[in-house]
Amino acid sequence: MSAADPPIVPRPDAGFENALVKLETRGRVAIAWLDHPPANALSPDAVGALGRAWEAAIGADVRALVIASANPRLFCAGADIKAFTGLDEAASRAYVAGMHELLRAFERSSIVTLAAVKGLALGGGCELAMACDLRIAAASARFGQPEIKLGIVPGFGGTQRLPQLVGPAKALELNLLGDPIGAEEARALGLANRVVPDEELLSTTLALAETLAAQAPLAVAAIKRVSGHSDLDEGIASEQTAFADVFHSADAREGIAAFLEKRAPDFQGR
Repeated sequence: MSAADPPIVPRPDAGFENALVKLETRGRVAIAWLDHPPANALSPDAVGALGRAWEAAIGADVRALVIASANPRLFCAGADIKAFTGLDEAASRAYVAGMHELLRAFERSSIVTLAAVKGLALGGGCELAMACDLRIAAASARFGQPEIKLGIVPGFGGTQRLPQLVGPAKALELNLLGDPIGAEEARALGLANRVVPDEELLSTTLALAETLAAQAPLAVAAIKRVSGHSDLDEGIASEQTAFADVFHSADAREGIAAFLEKRAPDFQGR
């Protein structure tokens, strides 16, 4: 069991002290702190800030990125509806497209992304969490896509990623009803990977991130790329290609040598 988390005090990198998303680099692991009071709404400015934190993490050679909230009561309540309705059609399309591009970059990267979810993860907040590779939920976490209650539809991938995680029938129910579910139900459905006590959320997620950051980046990227293909034959073909490519890498030689020599491997992403 992980030790209880200390009080949340983000220690942002230089240049991120006043950002809506504060990047805190800790060696090969970094934390992107959502810090847009009162509800971490994903306004266009917040999406831009998340993108800048992501690019900085890439530049710092980070291997695992934790998305967490500086607000101890919630993760993210969703898109900023007021800001969104104030945009003209061209700007609103660019806003949505920019968020989609960023979330797809998460999924295509060798960086492992983990969402540390405490309290509400609704709408865009739930969609942000779903685009991460793993979701660690505090016992207080609640996930939902309430857009239907506003007469709109999920806009950041909720109709696509939710069915992949929980199955099409349950996803359709959740998207049509718009009611949130708790952490344990989310875990049972496959939306959350693990549920931990609230006070252990950050320490548990960071410990997992450290483990993942030590994995071979080429293998991580390949596994992310080929996993869960909708067509089994095409997926097997992709896996075979990925295996052949990675097997002949320097990281694979290092990993095999370390296994035979009974030592920890030192993967370099080559």
